[in-house]
Amino acid sequence: MQLLNRIIIFSSFLLTLLLSGCSTMKIQDYVQETPKLDLFDFFNGKTRAWGQFQDRSGQVIRRFTVEIVGTVSADGKQLILDEHFLYHDGEKQQRTWTITQIAPNEFNGSAADVVGLAKGISAGNTLNWSYILDLPYKDRSIHVKFDDWMFLHDNNTMLNRASVTKWGFKVGEVTLFFQKK
Repeated sequence: MQLLNRIIIFSSFLLTLLLSGCSTMKIQDYVQETPKLDLFDFFNGKTRAWGQFQDRSGQVIRRFTVEIVGTVSADGKQLILDEHFLYHDGEKQQRTWTITQIAPNEFNGSAADVVGLAKGISAGNTLNWSYILDLPYKDRSIHVKFDDWMFLHDNNTMLNRASVTKWGFKVGEVTLFFQKK
């Protein structure tokens, strides 16, 4: 009986992995969606964002606002995003992204707390942005993977949903709304 229970649990686990692999979004699914996202145009200037982090059970753990100032380089190939976070508990953080367009609709990005390079690809109104973040946790830090999906709703409003994982397991999710000032 114990062996049968283990087989059932293991089979359920494999089935879950298989089915979750079938539901992965693809950036090309959004190629016809409008308005077309121009990442540098959207973030050039001042933007404000509101967001929250939910743990894997869906419970809201942290809420925050972000004041963002974006500057596009003179040659139009690089975007600097200066982000200032204010969390509901009063904590403040700052992150500065340097985003480089490496090909049409393809981007690399870096920031002090990003491990390696962030990679992004856009199609239609959507950007898929993925990176490893060195996240403060208690009295140390951990590396977690962010898989962001950003959807432009109109020329001034964008929604971002990010899945946060560690070792392939979901840690939580970030939901963020951007509005150009």
